[in-house]
Amino acid sequence: MARPEQVLVLDPPEELRFRGPFTDVVTATLRLTNPSHRNVCFKVKTTAPRRYCVRPNSGVIDTGTSVNVSVMLQPFEYDPNDRSRHKFMVMSMLAPENMTDMEQVWREARPEELMDSRLRCTFEMPPDNSSEGDTKPLSSSSASPSVKSEASALPKSSSSLDDGEAKKILEECKRLQSEVQRLRDENKQIWERDGVRRRNIGQSSVSSSSSAGGALHEDSMMGWILCVVFFIVGIIVGRVFL
Repeated sequence: MARPEQVLVLDPPEELRFRGPFTDVVTATLRLTNPSHRNVCFKVKTTAPRRYCVRPNSGVIDTGTSVNVSVMLQPFEYDPNDRSRHKFMVMSMLAPENMTDMEQVWREARPEELMDSRLRCTFEMPPDNSSEGDTKPLSSSSASPSVKSEASALPKSSSSLDDGEAKKILEECKRLQSEVQRLRDENKQIWERDGVRRRNIGQSSVSSSSSAGGALHEDSMMGWILCVVFFIVGIIVGRVFL
Protein backbone atom coordinates (compact mmCIF):
# COMPACT_ATOMS: atom_id res chain seq x y z
CA MET A 1 0.00 0.00 0.00
CA ALA A 2 1.43 3.39 -0.98
CA ARG A 3 2.17 5.90 1.70
CA PRO A 4 0.03 9.04 1.89
CA GLU A 5 1.32 12.29 0.46
CA GLN A 6 3.39 14.51 2.73
CA VAL A 7 1.12 16.85 4.65
CA LEU A 8 3.92 19.21 5.71
CA VAL A 9 5.22 21.98 3.46
CA LEU A 10 9.02 22.03 3.32
CA ASP A 11 11.13 25.12 2.59
CA PRO A 12 13.43 24.45 0.79
CA PRO A 13 11.45 21.60 -0.76
CA GLU A 14 14.22 19.47 -2.31
CA GLU A 15 17.74 20.61 -1.43
CA LEU A 16 19.74 21.84 1.55
CA ARG A 17 22.61 24.15 0.53
CA PHE A 18 25.68 24.59 2.71
CA ARG A 19 27.95 27.49 1.80
CA GLY A 20 31.65 27.30 2.75
CA PRO A 21 34.34 27.75 3.81
CA PHE A 22 33.85 24.64 5.89
CA THR A 23 36.47 25.40 8.55
CA ASP A 24 33.64 26.13 10.99
CA VAL A 25 30.07 24.94 11.56
CA VAL A 26 27.80 25.81 8.62
CA THR A 27 24.06 25.97 9.26
CA ALA A 28 21.18 25.51 6.86
CA THR A 29 17.59 26.16 7.94
CA LEU A 30 14.69 23.91 7.02
CA ARG A 31 11.23 25.37 7.62
CA LEU A 32 8.34 22.93 8.22
CA THR A 33 4.78 24.25 7.96
CA ASN A 34 1.61 22.40 8.95
CA PRO A 35 -1.34 23.64 6.84
CA SER A 36 -3.65 20.79 7.92
CA HIS A 37 -6.42 20.84 10.48
CA ARG A 38 -4.61 18.41 12.82
CA ASN A 39 -1.36 18.48 14.71
CA VAL A 40 1.50 16.64 13.00
CA CYS A 41 4.43 14.73 14.49
CA PHE A 42 7.72 15.00 12.61
CA LYS A 43 11.16 13.44 12.76
CA VAL A 44 14.31 14.36 10.77
CA LYS A 45 16.82 11.67 9.76
CA THR A 46 20.06 11.76 7.75
CA THR A 47 22.35 9.30 6.00
CA ALA A 48 25.38 10.89 7.73
CA PRO A 49 24.46 11.37 11.40
CA ARG A 50 28.10 11.99 12.46
CA ARG A 51 28.45 14.93 10.10
CA TYR A 52 25.32 16.83 11.09
CA CYS A 53 23.63 18.16 14.19
CA VAL A 54 19.86 18.75 13.84
CA ARG A 55 17.89 20.91 16.27
CA PRO A 56 15.08 20.05 16.82
CA ASN A 57 15.24 16.62 15.22
CA SER A 58 11.66 15.72 16.24
CA GLY A 59 8.55 17.28 17.67
CA VAL A 60 4.92 18.25 17.08
CA ILE A 61 3.74 21.04 14.79
CA ASP A 62 0.40 22.51 15.72
CA THR A 63 -2.17 23.14 13.04
CA GLY A 64 -1.49 26.28 11.01
CA THR A 65 2.00 26.83 12.51
CA SER A 66 5.63 26.36 11.42
CA VAL A 67 8.87 25.13 12.93
CA ASN A 68 12.42 26.08 11.90
CA VAL A 69 14.86 23.15 11.94
CA SER A 70 18.57 24.06 12.10
CA VAL A 71 20.79 21.60 10.24
CA MET A 72 24.42 22.17 11.32
CA LEU A 73 27.21 20.74 9.19
CA GLN A 74 30.35 20.01 11.22
CA PRO A 75 33.76 21.34 9.98
CA PHE A 76 35.59 19.18 7.44
CA GLU A 77 38.21 19.41 4.69
CA TYR A 78 36.38 20.37 1.54
CA ASP A 79 37.24 18.60 -1.73
CA PRO A 80 35.64 20.21 -4.83
CA ASN A 81 35.88 16.89 -6.69
CA ASP A 82 33.91 15.06 -4.02
CA ARG A 83 30.19 15.46 -4.71
CA SER A 84 28.00 15.27 -1.63
CA ARG A 85 25.79 12.19 -1.43
CA HIS A 86 24.30 13.04 1.94
CA LYS A 87 20.52 13.04 2.18
CA PHE A 88 17.88 14.00 4.71
CA MET A 89 14.43 12.54 5.22
CA VAL A 90 11.55 14.29 6.98
CA MET A 91 9.08 11.75 8.34
CA SER A 92 5.67 12.84 9.57
CA MET A 93 2.36 11.47 10.76
CA LEU A 94 -0.87 12.90 12.05
CA ALA A 95 -0.74 13.16 15.83
CA PRO A 96 -3.36 11.00 17.61
CA GLU A 97 -5.80 12.59 19.99
CA ASN A 98 -4.66 12.88 23.63
CA MET A 99 -1.06 11.93 22.77
CA THR A 100 1.15 11.58 25.86
CA ASP A 101 4.27 9.69 24.67
CA MET A 102 5.53 10.64 21.21
CA GLU A 103 8.18 7.89 21.11
CA GLN A 104 5.52 5.28 21.74
CA VAL A 105 3.43 6.80 18.93
CA TRP A 106 6.34 6.35 16.50
CA ARG A 107 6.92 2.78 17.62
CA GLU A 108 3.28 1.85 17.19
CA ALA A 109 2.71 3.74 13.91
CA ARG A 110 1.54 1.70 10.94
CA PRO A 111 3.35 2.10 7.60
CA GLU A 112 0.25 3.49 5.91
CA GLU A 113 0.17 6.32 8.47
CA LEU A 114 3.72 7.52 7.77
CA MET A 115 4.61 10.27 5.30
CA ASP A 116 8.12 11.28 4.22
CA SER A 117 10.03 13.75 2.06
CA ARG A 118 13.66 13.50 0.97
CA LEU A 119 16.19 16.29 0.49
CA ARG A 120 19.72 16.13 -0.91
CA CYS A 121 22.69 18.17 0.32
CA THR A 122 24.81 20.52 -1.78
CA PHE A 123 28.13 22.09 -0.79
CA GLU A 124 29.14 25.47 -2.25
CA MET A 125 32.35 27.44 -1.91
CA PRO A 126 32.30 31.26 -2.16
CA PRO A 127 34.03 32.76 -5.22
CA ASP A 128 37.75 33.37 -4.93
CA ASN A 129 38.32 36.96 -3.83
CA SER A 130 41.57 37.13 -5.78
CA SER A 131 39.65 36.83 -9.07
CA GLU A 132 37.67 40.00 -8.41
CA GLY A 133 39.51 42.80 -10.10
CA ASP A 134 37.54 45.52 -8.31
CA THR A 135 38.83 44.50 -4.90
CA LYS A 136 42.44 43.88 -5.95
CA PRO A 137 44.75 46.25 -4.06
CA LEU A 138 46.69 48.75 -6.12
CA SER A 139 50.35 47.79 -6.30
CA SER A 140 53.17 50.29 -6.40
CA SER A 141 54.12 49.24 -9.94
CA SER A 142 50.60 50.02 -11.23
CA ALA A 143 50.50 53.56 -9.89
CA SER A 144 49.59 56.24 -12.41
CA PRO A 145 52.36 58.40 -13.98
CA SER A 146 50.92 61.53 -12.35
CA VAL A 147 51.22 59.98 -8.89
CA LYS A 148 54.79 58.90 -9.62
CA SER A 149 55.76 62.36 -10.87
CA GLU A 150 54.25 64.00 -7.80
CA ALA A 151 56.12 61.62 -5.54
CA SER A 152 59.42 62.26 -7.32
CA ALA A 153 58.84 66.02 -7.10
CA LEU A 154 58.67 65.96 -3.32
CA PRO A 155 61.81 67.41 -1.67
CA LYS A 156 64.17 65.00 -0.05
CA SER A 157 64.78 65.12 3.65
CA SER A 158 67.35 67.82 4.49
CA SER A 159 68.79 65.63 7.25
CA SER A 160 70.51 63.48 4.64
CA LEU A 161 73.07 65.30 2.48
CA ASP A 162 74.15 64.04 -0.89
CA ASP A 163 77.78 63.54 -1.89
CA GLY A 164 78.03 66.96 -3.60
CA GLU A 165 76.90 68.88 -0.51
CA ALA A 166 79.22 66.88 1.77
CA LYS A 167 82.16 67.59 -0.54
CA LYS A 168 81.37 71.32 -0.52
CA ILE A 169 81.25 71.36 3.30
CA LEU A 170 84.63 69.60 3.55
CA GLU A 171 86.18 72.03 1.09
CA GLU A 172 84.77 74.95 3.08
CA CYS A 173 86.24 73.58 6.31
CA LYS A 174 89.65 73.16 4.67
CA ARG A 175 89.50 76.69 3.34
CA LEU A 176 88.68 78.02 6.82
CA GLN A 177 91.58 76.07 8.31
CA SER A 178 93.92 77.52 5.68
CA GLU A 179 92.59 81.02 6.41
CA VAL A 180 93.12 80.61 10.14
CA GLN A 181 96.66 79.36 9.57
CA ARG A 182 97.40 82.27 7.23
CA LEU A 183 96.18 84.80 9.80
CA ARG A 184 98.28 83.13 12.48
CA ASP A 185 101.36 83.37 10.26
CA GLU A 186 100.72 87.06 9.53
CA ASN A 187 100.21 87.76 13.22
CA LYS A 188 103.48 85.94 14.01
CA GLN A 189 105.36 87.97 11.43
CA ILE A 190 103.97 91.22 12.89
CA TRP A 191 105.01 90.10 16.34
CA GLU A 192 108.54 89.29 15.14
CA ARG A 193 108.88 92.69 13.42
CA ASP A 194 107.78 94.41 16.62
CA GLY A 195 110.42 92.45 18.56
CA VAL A 196 113.20 93.51 16.15
CA ARG A 197 112.09 97.11 16.42
CA ARG A 198 112.16 96.88 20.20
CA ARG A 199 115.70 95.59 20.17
CA ASN A 200 116.87 98.30 17.76
CA ILE A 201 115.26 101.19 19.61
CA GLY A 202 116.08 99.82 23.09
CA GLN A 203 113.44 101.88 24.79
CA SER A 204 111.47 100.19 27.51
CA SER A 205 108.46 102.43 27.01
CA VAL A 206 108.31 101.65 23.35
CA SER A 207 108.85 97.98 24.16
CA SER A 208 105.98 97.90 26.61
CA SER A 209 103.76 99.87 24.24
CA SER A 210 104.61 97.58 21.30
CA SER A 211 104.05 94.49 23.44
CA ALA A 212 100.64 95.70 24.50
CA GLY A 213 99.77 96.74 20.97
CA GLY A 214 100.88 93.36 19.56
CA ALA A 215 98.92 91.49 22.19
CA LEU A 216 95.86 93.63 21.53
CA HIS A 217 96.23 93.09 17.78
CA GLU A 218 96.55 89.31 18.29
CA ASP A 219 93.51 89.17 20.58
CA SER A 220 91.37 91.14 18.15
CA MET A 221 92.55 89.02 15.21
CA MET A 222 91.80 85.74 17.02
CA GLY A 223 88.38 87.03 18.07
CA TRP A 224 87.55 87.87 14.47
CA ILE A 225 88.68 84.42 13.35
CA LEU A 226 86.52 82.70 15.99
CA CYS A 227 83.48 84.76 14.94
CA VAL A 228 83.93 83.71 11.31
CA VAL A 229 84.37 80.05 12.26
CA PHE A 230 81.26 80.03 14.49
CA PHE A 231 79.24 81.74 11.76
CA ILE A 232 80.21 79.12 9.14
CA VAL A 233 79.58 76.24 11.56
CA GLY A 234 76.12 77.66 12.35
CA ILE A 235 75.24 77.73 8.65
CA ILE A 236 76.37 74.12 8.20
CA VAL A 237 74.40 72.89 11.23
CA GLY A 238 71.31 74.76 10.03
CA ARG A 239 71.48 73.09 6.61
CA VAL A 240 71.77 69.65 8.18
CA PHE A 241 68.86 69.84 10.64
CA LEU A 242 66.33 72.01 8.77
